[in-house]
Amino acid sequence: MTALGVRIVQKVSSTRVFAKVAPHVVPALDRAVHRLTRGKVLISAQLLPGVILTATGAKSGQPRRTPLACMPEEGGSWILIGSNFGRTGHPAWTGNLLVHPDAEISWKGEDIPVTAHLLEGEERGAAWKAALAFWPPYATYQARVEREIRLFRIVRR
Repeated sequence: MTALGVRIVQKVSSTRVFAKVAPHVVPALDRAVHRLTRGKVLISAQLLPGVILTATGAKSGQPRRTPLACMPEEGGSWILIGSNFGRTGHPAWTGNLLVHPDAEISWKGEDIPVTAHLLEGEERGAAWKAALAFWPPYATYQARVEREIRLFRIVRR
């Protein structure tokens, strides 16, 4: 995608309308395409790298599959950003990881067992700064909500 195309998508993704519609449309499309391509393609990953997170439900104990944008880090870890498209509540997957940090991701067709760690303090500050450089609309999402957006570092188990 061209630089202009990316800027347009960033602008659109920062709108309140996008925040209302995207949580219902984007994950459903990603799950369907991911299943059809046997884990090799995520539509949202055409803009941002993405994973399918399989975490254990905090209340149900059942596996929960969630397509997520991620920020890969050098050394083989990833940052997951609980922006919830700038909506008021924390996304359910973040609560699941708080209770059950051992999970699995599908990354470029490979299933990888991981452990999640909630970032806090200086560690969170550094990751947040990197996330804003990576995808500037996260700043709009944070400005829209009173809660602090949760960031997790996930590493291979």
